[in-house]
Amino acid sequence: MPTKKITLKHLLIENQRQIGLQFYPDPTIQKLIKTLPNLQWSRDYSMVYIPNTKANLNLLFKLFRGVAWLDCGLFLGKKTQKNNPELKIERSEKRPLKCPPEFIRKLEVDRYAASTAETYIFFFKLFMDHFKEKELLEINEQDILKYIQSLVNLGKSDTYVNQMLNAVKFYYEGVLGMPNRFYSINRPRKKAPLPKVISQEEVKQLLSVISNLKHRCIVQTLYSAGLRRGELLRLRPHHIDSKRMVIKVEDGKGGKDRLTLLSPTLLENLREYIKQYKPREYLFEGDKGGQYTASSVRSIIKKASEKAGIAQHVTPHVLRHSFATHLLEANTDLRYIQMLLGHGSTTTTEIYTHVATRNISQITSPLDSL
Repeated sequence: MPTKKITLKHLLIENQRQIGLQFYPDPTIQKLIKTLPNLQWSRDYSMVYIPNTKANLNLLFKLFRGVAWLDCGLFLGKKTQKNNPELKIERSEKRPLKCPPEFIRKLEVDRYAASTAETYIFFFKLFMDHFKEKELLEINEQDILKYIQSLVNLGKSDTYVNQMLNAVKFYYEGVLGMPNRFYSINRPRKKAPLPKVISQEEVKQLLSVISNLKHRCIVQTLYSAGLRRGELLRLRPHHIDSKRMVIKVEDGKGGKDRLTLLSPTLLENLREYIKQYKPREYLFEGDKGGQYTASSVRSIIKKASEKAGIAQHVTPHVLRHSFATHLLEANTDLRYIQMLLGHGSTTTTEIYTHVATRNISQITSPLDSL
């Protein structure tokens, strides 16, 4: 395989689609590139380019075969995410979508997760409203840079700014295929706050104030298995495997399946819950059937934590963090915790070593040695 590489880029120059060629200086590559038809140099993008036609694309593959590897990852776009369920975005009069039809179609065709699609739509509509006096193709890099800076000046969070950039880049890069319009726009640096956790005693207090059986099972399932809220809501009765004492999590983050713990205490309560509530499709359903809502889960935990007098703001994800931290404090191997949480790497799981207090409590402060 050739070690030299040329990266193909989508460019829009004077409203004409072009193929940009980005590479490290190399005599062989430079000599071959000079033979390309209608070759031009872009000062804005600092690369050569040729018209974006099927014939020119085929010519590039033929010309550099055996000489250089053509990196077309961004140029050809990403593959459909087949693991995600089919996405259908409502187009009702009550919620008119102002996004371009091709924006919606791309989300549906690539089967983006519903939550991601909603986020992209929300932020791109805000973006369009800000530039309502301009056509989308008239908005240049400097316009967007100023807009992003205005969000920072308004005190918007790093997460907010990053989500806006994701939505904007999705349209120009994913839909229109122009990934290199935004060279100078830097993302805010991601902060790495420590995960928020509550103690085992506080978990006990939380559960003690929940009298409703369904609500108690929801909280116990989140905590005892380390589930994300969405994973909990997608659980079906057959995912509870009492013979192997595991819970099967299907379509977790990144479309991955995994097995996690089934607590004997939880199993006993779930048996009583299923006997009383008789869920049909999902393990936890609303009063009229169908999937239980995310807001209801959040409300259950919020009310219970307030009633239990827990100072910490408790959310479903705090219970997941607490699950991991408490396992680590019980000397569970980090690799097992990684597997139970569905993390792709132990590097992600290692964050819990910073909040596990049992090992810290065994260290003597230098003050006490004076």
